[in-house]
Amino acid sequence: MKNPITPADLAKYTAYHEADAVRQAMTSVFAKTNMNDMAFVTKKAKTMQFFFNHDIKTMGATNQQGSGRCWLFAATNVLREIIAKKLNVENFELSQSYLAFWDKFERVNYYIESIIDTAGEAYNSRLVDNIVATGVHDGGQWDMFVNIVKKYGILPKVCYPETAQSSGTGNLNKHINLYLRAKTPLLRKYANEGDTAALDALRTEMLEKVYSFLCACYDVPPTEFDFEYQDKDKKVIVEKGLTPLSFFEKYIGDYLDDYVSIIHAPTEDKPFGRTYTVKFLGNVVGGGKVLYLNVPMDDFKKMVIDQIKDGEIVWFGSDCGKYNDGSKACWDIEQYNEAAVTGLDIGMTKEDMLNYHVSQMNHAMCLTGVNIDEETGRSNRWKIENSWGTGGAHAGYHMASDAWFDYYVYQAVVNKKYLGGYAAALEGDPIELEPWDPMGSLAD
Repeated sequence: MKNPITPADLAKYTAYHEADAVRQAMTSVFAKTNMNDMAFVTKKAKTMQFFFNHDIKTMGATNQQGSGRCWLFAATNVLREIIAKKLNVENFELSQSYLAFWDKFERVNYYIESIIDTAGEAYNSRLVDNIVATGVHDGGQWDMFVNIVKKYGILPKVCYPETAQSSGTGNLNKHINLYLRAKTPLLRKYANEGDTAALDALRTEMLEKVYSFLCACYDVPPTEFDFEYQDKDKKVIVEKGLTPLSFFEKYIGDYLDDYVSIIHAPTEDKPFGRTYTVKFLGNVVGGGKVLYLNVPMDDFKKMVIDQIKDGEIVWFGSDCGKYNDGSKACWDIEQYNEAAVTGLDIGMTKEDMLNYHVSQMNHAMCLTGVNIDEETGRSNRWKIENSWGTGGAHAGYHMASDAWFDYYVYQAVVNKKYLGGYAAALEGDPIELEPWDPMGSLAD
């Protein structure tokens, strides 16, 4: 390090600031005004209208409340449209709490296995640190959802409703992770000593205690239930003696087998047309891997649009923290001009944003519509079903500009029939990414 800041440098920087009339004027404005509001571009905002020439009618927006279960809400929102049509009902929700219960329980076992598998690593290695720091939390991936529903099934929300802890998971997660970290040194010790009897006893103890704690927080998951509902014709129907797996098999069947996650990750280490997985990213020991197929954005959009045109909504993952106008329920990179306010140029490519930890997927929602420009044949805005409740400008629905989609949408789940020539890539073994790769981020 050869260049310390000197008094002469400071004098020069002060002179630069004093000569900047815009920054001088902004001093008073910054003192009393929200910076995001100052950067808002009214002219651009007027061009984003909430209508779409390809629009799928869906049920009302759901609410994940004080939890990070967006991936489960988005996934069950996909399935509930299928089930509601079969039931002939106007409104319907699956129990997200039921899936969250089993996801957390299975993830404790996944954590135990991960700690045992890495017991030979230094306790402060990047790998062990990543596993311990990640622990058990609310976020997840599409393939993790598939693992849970295939093993444990699904059931209507009325049969396993929310509790205070399922809707606000901060303390629940804190206590589970404190417990896991307290037992991590013992797991590593017994694994390194080859003491399988002690390991088995500790695993059983940990799973028993966490299961009991989860039952207290969520209630005991039902193994059998009756489902009573009223259809659109006002007919009351009762289905008796259902199990979560029989309900899943009856109303969903092998539907999930036809779907795959596509991603747009334009980084040098991830060539397009290849599949990827992430080490130590999962929830069910023995379950399917998280799998991604990386494709260029034009192909990514075409697959998504084709599915929407066929009347089917799309689970997708994005960085929802960028360029969001909450009052208009709109994501658009052109509706904010931050550089004009701050004087700081922050423009980056999507590749650089991924490589330097500026952006990654952090929220899952459903795409339910798209507007196609008739002259160019290209999309210009998208309709989004969120899980933040029914408030806001469009009763819980949002929109996004096509430019925002290009930069901040990373993943979508589409039927394999839309893959075209990319389908062949699913036959090969996926490339393994490190746990800290940006594609290892979880929607929460």
